[in-house]
Amino acid sequence: MSKLLIVGTVAFDAIETPFGKTDKILGGAGTYIGLAAEKFGVDSAIVSVVGGDFPQEYLDLFQQKNINTEGLEVVKDGKTFFWSGKYHNDMNSRDTLETQLNVLADFQPVVPKSYKNAEVVMLGNLHPLVQLSVIEQMNSPKLIILDTMNFWMDNTLEELYQVIAKVDVITINDEEARQLSGEYSLVKAARKISKMGPKYVVIKKGEHGALLFHENEMFFAPALPLEDVFDPTGAGDTFAGGFAGYLTQTNDTSFENMKNAIIYGSNLASFCVEKFGTERMIDLKSNEIDKRLKVFKSLTQFKIDLN
Repeated sequence: MSKLLIVGTVAFDAIETPFGKTDKILGGAGTYIGLAAEKFGVDSAIVSVVGGDFPQEYLDLFQQKNINTEGLEVVKDGKTFFWSGKYHNDMNSRDTLETQLNVLADFQPVVPKSYKNAEVVMLGNLHPLVQLSVIEQMNSPKLIILDTMNFWMDNTLEELYQVIAKVDVITINDEEARQLSGEYSLVKAARKISKMGPKYVVIKKGEHGALLFHENEMFFAPALPLEDVFDPTGAGDTFAGGFAGYLTQTNDTSFENMKNAIIYGSNLASFCVEKFGTERMIDLKSNEIDKRLKVFKSLTQFKIDLN
């Protein structure tokens, strides 16, 4: 079985949307990626750090979901990374109310020996130097996927360039693609970003789907129109986890299979937003995933006579 190494935050979130609010709940990019990738039955491990305040029940959850936690450092006298945010009525924009780096401020990732040979590496949104450190600890992975955000473009651009040059796939949203490339057209933006290193560029457009670019080829996957969106937190990370999990399971990194990975990632992200935090992903069943995949297929399939 192919191995997947996941790097990203394991955190506490406090979320407020027009539909309600939560106290501290389980969150973090690494958590969402892991819970999504788990749906593909892959051998995965998570590299992250938490404090002594992180509940044992959450650590047990990772074990129950077959997510290896050898690389999840627990700093007994420290506090876990915490983020608090409030979403606007359109659910596309939000305000960060509070960020506490806590143990994440001094995080030095250590990849478990048994996962240094992982075929796929999913670098969740973290400081570029942390991501770079993980790459340098690996033994020639088949595929490295990078997720990043505008914060790192604003504050650590040179370090981010170093990471981008070493990855095979980059996933960012449309706003970030424009900022990174300096181009408004997403086609031009993807072309410019690919010259920085990645063979594949995935541009996420939230409720408007996702684009995949590779050389002169392009693919678009819509987002499934949903009746209920309660909390968009973690949707992008869930997409990345589904994308990485599917590619790990199939062991196929061709452009054609990347298309399928985009659909699987989008499918899982559509579930994530239906409840607060990780609740929906924890309880999600395989028959629900398959049923919604059929909806995705019917949404995008059509017959047309071009003769």
